[in-house]
Amino acid sequence: MKRNRIIAAACALACALMAAPAADSLAAASGVTQERALAADADSKNWMLHGRTYAEQRYSPLAQVNRETVGKLGLAWSYDMRTQRGVEATPIVVDGVMYVTGAWSIVYALNAKTGKELWVYDPKVAKSTVIKSCCDAVNRGVAVWNNNVYVATLDGRLVALNARSGKVLWQKVTVDQSDTYVITSAPRVAKGMVFIGNSGGDMGVRGYVSAYDAATGAMKWRFYTVPGNPAKGPDGAASDDVLEKMAKTWNGEWWKYGGGGTVWDAMTYDPELDQLYIGVGNGSPWNHQIRSPGGGDNLFLASVVALNPNTGKYLWHYQATPGDSWDATATQQMMLATMQIDGRQRKVLMQAPKNGFFYVIDRTNGKLISAKNIVPMAPTKDTPPGAPISWAYGVDLETGRPLENPEARYPGGTKVSVHPVGPGAHGWQPMAMSPQTGLVYLPIQDFAITYQTDPDFKFIKGRRAMGVASHGGLPEDPVVRKAIGSSIAGRLLAWDPVAQKEVWSVQQKYTSNGGVLATGGGLVFEGLVDGSFVAYDAATGTRLWSHDIQNYAQGGPITYEIDGVQYIAAAAGNGGSTYLVAGPGVPADMPPLKGRVVVFRLDGKAKLPPVTWKPLPVPPPPTVPNAAAIRDLGARVYAANCVGCHGISTISGNVIPDLRRSPIIQSGDAFKGYVIGGWMKEAGMPSFGDILTPDEAEAVRAYVAREAELLFNSKQTAPTAAKP
Repeated sequence: MKRNRIIAAACALACALMAAPAADSLAAASGVTQERALAADADSKNWMLHGRTYAEQRYSPLAQVNRETVGKLGLAWSYDMRTQRGVEATPIVVDGVMYVTGAWSIVYALNAKTGKELWVYDPKVAKSTVIKSCCDAVNRGVAVWNNNVYVATLDGRLVALNARSGKVLWQKVTVDQSDTYVITSAPRVAKGMVFIGNSGGDMGVRGYVSAYDAATGAMKWRFYTVPGNPAKGPDGAASDDVLEKMAKTWNGEWWKYGGGGTVWDAMTYDPELDQLYIGVGNGSPWNHQIRSPGGGDNLFLASVVALNPNTGKYLWHYQATPGDSWDATATQQMMLATMQIDGRQRKVLMQAPKNGFFYVIDRTNGKLISAKNIVPMAPTKDTPPGAPISWAYGVDLETGRPLENPEARYPGGTKVSVHPVGPGAHGWQPMAMSPQTGLVYLPIQDFAITYQTDPDFKFIKGRRAMGVASHGGLPEDPVVRKAIGSSIAGRLLAWDPVAQKEVWSVQQKYTSNGGVLATGGGLVFEGLVDGSFVAYDAATGTRLWSHDIQNYAQGGPITYEIDGVQYIAAAAGNGGSTYLVAGPGVPADMPPLKGRVVVFRLDGKAKLPPVTWKPLPVPPPPTVPNAAAIRDLGARVYAANCVGCHGISTISGNVIPDLRRSPIIQSGDAFKGYVIGGWMKEAGMPSFGDILTPDEAEAVRAYVAREAELLFNSKQTAPTAAKP
């Protein structure tokens, strides 16, 4: 009966579309109701939900732009945002209006046909908030419901805006703002409720997801993903029913570290089963031996959890990485489908989390159907001694548990290089699925990071809670650095989720390439780190078209139709973890451009403004007394406290000024003023005076000065290449 209601709603919507409002008439725009949302698959003109439909497949049947015509695709319009930090949003288009977010949670409403600005909402997030964020002042988009637009701000507010004017209707603080919570995710809306999680698992918080009444902002329920302090008893939350179940899988005094488990990205509503699926993140600290001494699976870290959307009550879960010790989050996109597997139709949930496996789960009960690795996960005869090891070699389909490599847990003081966790085989960048090919398309990568228990670990609230020793930066040898840069690459993978095997893949120069869109024209669109926006043949992976958009389109591209014309759109902006950490993983000396929306159509004639930026010259580095003796300390202090914003080995993506080119390294007093004195706190650079001594700050300056010297001598620290 429920399926029949969905089909009926789709038919009703198809008739209604014949009388859709004019694209240029914002006043005539109608809202997104439950009926429209359920029938979104029949409405190819709009992109009303984060993944276009509740199934989050990011597929559109629009086919005006196809294999034969894509060569005529040109820029229709572009819009420059007001900031130049990372942009990770998926635009939403409803009845001719595009709603998109940029850095600092700013919302832009644009005419989707022309790019004309209709209104802008700036939530005035304090720049100092960014210190709580692991990965820039990013935001992944809005939700639209009835005539409201919902945005979650970096400082933890959920704000409802009037879709026509941008006026604030209500706002709720969803986190303890004195704690290290932030929000970077897009809200999801269903059944008149707005669902939102939060971020901060790296900083020592306890994760949860909340539901709010879309009309009034009243909180309906909250579900905690990890147990709190047992001495405090129940939380008075929907998760109370499973607190004991969770607590049995933890040891020690985990609550002192927060525990982690933040729901910082993916949530998926299933209208067929009336279930809400949430993807749960890493533990806090990362290191399982510190967080939960004595072991334990640590529910619900690195898990998919199914909840009753009406009450928040627990239904089932599947844990991909029990006892996570590597930042192996399962917050990545969850895609829904009905597929024929082993001769029968199965309602499935698919996910490719960080840990390197592609999971197909029966979404009626949470039982694992299949799991196969999407990157190499076992040693071979060709694996050289000392090469990175896999955290696991496979998944036992009977138990659903990974076939784990015990060496990867870095027991005691062991130092070991483990892949593909940390940055992950698949990051947050969305994947897509095409019913034409039956394939899932996803950006993947495979490189290792070094893990070793930090013998001096001290939990400091507000600082990264990893429990992993810092080992400095890259080797100084330019040949070695170039080799490292050449080895760090990504791929676009076409994956058969039924056969669980690769069909084709495209090798790409850099890692962490952008989200994916699949279309009825037989195309797959993706943004690349080098600023290219690319279309591939969905059947073969052949590259058919590309355009230099000058910026990195990280989030998912979308497509929509106005007045019989198909548009392809993406939000782009250099930033996020890719550009902040940088190192050899991004092109050298990328310009610090503003965030941007780019929209294409057949025979589009618009042009982007030329880029005239040139990097600042490198000043001769200062002479630091006893430099060789203190640089090693500086490298370790830098890696523990600075790398998340200023880059591996200080190699900058220019989202934040390149320290190697900065005049402040010339003066010890000036450097201490910024690092310890907090001279730039309001601009987002906090004081580290509570954790660093003046001698440690001077050691960091010596380390940065050495990196400046290397740049001064070579003029290049990371490999560059012409755009493919």
